Amino acid sequence: MVARGLCNKQLVVNSTINPQTNVKKMKLASVRLIAADLKTMVAFYEMVIGRKAEWLAPVFAEIVCPGATLAIGAAETVALWKAGSGEAGSNRTAYLEFQVEDIDAEFERLKDRVPLVHEMKTMPWGNKTFQFRDPEGNAVSFYAPETEAARERFASR
Repeated sequence: MVARGLCNKQLVVNSTINPQTNVKKMKLASVRLIAADLKTMVAFYEMVIGRKAEWLAPVFAEIVCPGATLAIGAAETVALWKAGSGEAGSNRTAYLEFQVEDIDAEFERLKDRVPLVHEMKTMPWGNKTFQFRDPEGNAVSFYAPETEAARERFASR
């Protein structure tokens, strides 16, 4: 499940988990990051995505996109769920991925503005990609389908 096209497509997952639950569709609504430095993180993602954040509270902002919303909360918002259930800057397993129309142009635009993890490469599944880190260490990838098989796979998504 990927927020696509720098927030230009709606992502709807059709799933029938259990016929008795009547769940026909599920929409990935948002991805939330917890930030130690909220203002820096919001400014970074405004620059990367090219959209302004909507501040819903002094400790919480969203960058709303048709496909999904990137929500960014200050570290103190974790206690609203359960104290200690999340920690800013500690994620090393999730990647925020953005499908873009012109991967080469995006690389040129960002390569001197973000800390690159790797330069442009084509992955074994056919996506041309580069990866970088946000100010708190979360992995972010921009990609575009490069091979015919990858383009076909994403054509219906």
